[in-house]
Amino acid sequence: MNDLLLRGGRPWTPGQPVTTADILIRDGRIAAVGPHLAGTAAETIDLGGALVLPGLVDTHCHLDKTMYGGPWVPNTGGRTLAGRIANGEGRRDELGLPSADYASNLLAAMVAGGTAHVRSHIDIDPEVGLRGVAAVRAAAERHRDRVDVQLVAFPQGGLMNRPGTGKLLEAALADGVEVIGGLDPAGYDNDPTGQLDLLFGLAEKYGAGIDIHLHDRGALGAWQYDLIIERTRATGLAGRVTISHAYAMGELAETEQRRIAEDLAEAGVSMVTCAVGGAPVVPVRTMHEAGATLALGNDGIRDLWTPYGDGDMLRRVMTVAFRDRLVADPEIELALAAGTHGGAKVLGLDAYGLGVGSAADLFTVHAETPAAAVVSVPVRTLVMKRGRIVARDGSLTAA
Repeated sequence: MNDLLLRGGRPWTPGQPVTTADILIRDGRIAAVGPHLAGTAAETIDLGGALVLPGLVDTHCHLDKTMYGGPWVPNTGGRTLAGRIANGEGRRDELGLPSADYASNLLAAMVAGGTAHVRSHIDIDPEVGLRGVAAVRAAAERHRDRVDVQLVAFPQGGLMNRPGTGKLLEAALADGVEVIGGLDPAGYDNDPTGQLDLLFGLAEKYGAGIDIHLHDRGALGAWQYDLIIERTRATGLAGRVTISHAYAMGELAETEQRRIAEDLAEAGVSMVTCAVGGAPVVPVRTMHEAGATLALGNDGIRDLWTPYGDGDMLRRVMTVAFRDRLVADPEIELALAAGTHGGAKVLGLDAYGLGVGSAADLFTVHAETPAAAVVSVPVRTLVMKRGRIVARDGSLTAA
């Protein structure tokens, strides 16, 4: 691959000042960063002072459920968790779900918005089997040079209360799915010990990660955080366990939030928040102050759960910052860090960011500051994946 020099941009790294610098890209990685780089790059692109940000990381979405780019489907799922689960399962065959085409449409929009990495939960149950895994893998293959997709085998309809689902989850892991998922071990499955035994056992057996949807609120949710933290310590799975949504975390007393965040950091358990509807958001500042890993995701996008969403992770960063009342520039940048470096840590990415040696996954926007970019959600003027231009001005480039 020929060298590429990005001239006169302003690269951002959390906690560091933003200054004008050139970026030299060689063999898909960042070879040098600094002012007035000299060299014989085959191509030079003048960024004209644009802000340069690392590729966004969506750590929580549902590509198998999306109907993105398809005809409008009125939502009939109601407002309860059980009702939405039943509606999603009851109508998926009628609507041709899971669909590689819809998932591919959504991935294309994500790439145009600067997303470089995606973790997608895939419904696994006795009725759908592993069809969702096949559909999302087919969609990811269409965009293999534009975005990396990690899969979670997810028991959306329950695990312990759904005979046969556990064996299917294991089959998905045996087939190469990287992460095993769970769903409200206490509030929905009614067997927290049994579910966690199964999840952690399979994660140890297959070297997989764990990512548990935990919608349970109040003391019930907080109690399960402690259970998961204890399991992670006991099994040595630090850095491989994630609690998604974690609604209770956003409504607990500040002292309890701090205590849990410190325990998460010590045990190596991360959280993902999506700012879904009116549900509480995991407190960004508290997680940062405790040194706990926080990442962000879009959750459902144009599916049978919600008619909303466009896959734009920068807009999701803005939504989280707004919902968590982050107003000072350094606070807003904490949300941006969660949508980039925090997500990279959850996904276990090596050499991520805008430092020398990192994969050249990045995008540019015209904004005065990183906080201004979050608030205004400008068009991504240039998007690169492994040093290759994959989108310009909000549209994909030719493959």
